[in-house]
Amino acid sequence: MAPLSDMTDIAAPATTDMPTAPAHPAPTRSIARSITRSITGSSAARRIALALTALALGGVGMAAYAQQTGGSPASVPLIIGQGAGGNSYSVPIQTLLFFTALGFLPAVLLMMTGFTRIVIVLSLMRQALGTQAAPPNQVIVGLSLFLTFFVMGPTLDRVYADAYQPYSTGQISFEVALERAQVPMRGFMLKQTRQSDVALFSRLARLDANTTPETVPFRVLVPAFVTSELKSAFQIAFLIFIPFLVIDMIVSSVLMSLGMMMLSPVLVSLPFKLMLFVLADGWNLLLGSLAASFAQ
Repeated sequence: MAPLSDMTDIAAPATTDMPTAPAHPAPTRSIARSITRSITGSSAARRIALALTALALGGVGMAAYAQQTGGSPASVPLIIGQGAGGNSYSVPIQTLLFFTALGFLPAVLLMMTGFTRIVIVLSLMRQALGTQAAPPNQVIVGLSLFLTFFVMGPTLDRVYADAYQPYSTGQISFEVALERAQVPMRGFMLKQTRQSDVALFSRLARLDANTTPETVPFRVLVPAFVTSELKSAFQIAFLIFIPFLVIDMIVSSVLMSLGMMMLSPVLVSLPFKLMLFVLADGWNLLLGSLAASFAQ
């Protein structure tokens, strides 16, 4: 009988090493990444080269077409005529200038008309009443816009008759039309601008001491006009706030004396404010006063 140690040796199977996949060393992985980047870079370079080739072929084709037709490649004419009235621009250029001017329309509307005064007064009137969103912002802006057109009607009529109509018929150039349009706008702004504001901005601009309000440049007149409009708007709003503030104080005193501290005075005073505004014909009084304030 075999010894126990020999039996143990017989029972134990012979172990053999299983083949394993060799791991890529670090240099091999870096080489693979370099190959991938080079392939990607070559693809991008190939696409760029194809795009440049297409552009070059297109340019050669346009040049060949121009030589065959005996002319130059198609282009948009900038100036189609010159005469005593000045340069006459083509329709595409006029359209481009028109849409460019539309971008400055909000600034012109805010800075050179009575829109600033009107919209501030109406907004502060809504705060004085205590209504959060009545009338809404769209109504206030729309009413301010149409009231601005009403106030600026005579000035805009002069601009149309003196500047736009002769320019549209080709009688004057664009530069002359712009100079003519400045005259009624300057007159309107000077009537609404305080002399102290004009003097302030003239001093800041270091203008000549002999400069008069009639000859002050627009870069000085416009900020002076806006400053005067803000002052006028706040003065009108102060007068509007006084009666509604009195109502708020009376309602608050009554509620405090009755011990109703948990009841909001704003909620209680709102019906009385609305009743006062309606009985006093507030809309006619407010809008009429705003329109009349520009007719000084």
